[in-house]
Amino acid sequence: MPLTALHHFTIRCTPEELPPLVDFYTCVMRLKVGARPEIPAPGAWLYAEGQPIVHLYAHLDRPDEPVQPVTGHVDHISFRSHGLAEMREHLRALDVPFAEAPIPGWAIHQLFLHDPRGLKIEMTFWLDQEEGSAA
Repeated sequence: MPLTALHHFTIRCTPEELPPLVDFYTCVMRLKVGARPEIPAPGAWLYAEGQPIVHLYAHLDRPDEPVQPVTGHVDHISFRSHGLAEMREHLRALDVPFAEAPIPGWAIHQLFLHDPRGLKIEMTFWLDQEEGSAA
């Protein structure tokens, strides 16, 4: 099969939305700002373990650029995650609302939260890989 994994996803935003999005994905989700090629628009590439995961692209309305359709059909983005108990504490300390969704019959537990633009974020934890295996 030619597809093996999700490489990254890009969130299109306005220049004004960029700082709170960078703050959310670095402070709440703990991604790291990393290398980004010279692109003629503000943005950030955010990494986990050396892999670019989230690209933020602050679109500038420029007359020389064709209008691109907005792709608004994504329900949520899921991140494979580790450290469920610590993440709960982290989100509560930052006063970030989240919902929990254990998967009945599976050793999977999910946390759901929203970024500053309202995109639903899922964090998926494999309970058999959690330290102490007590979620």
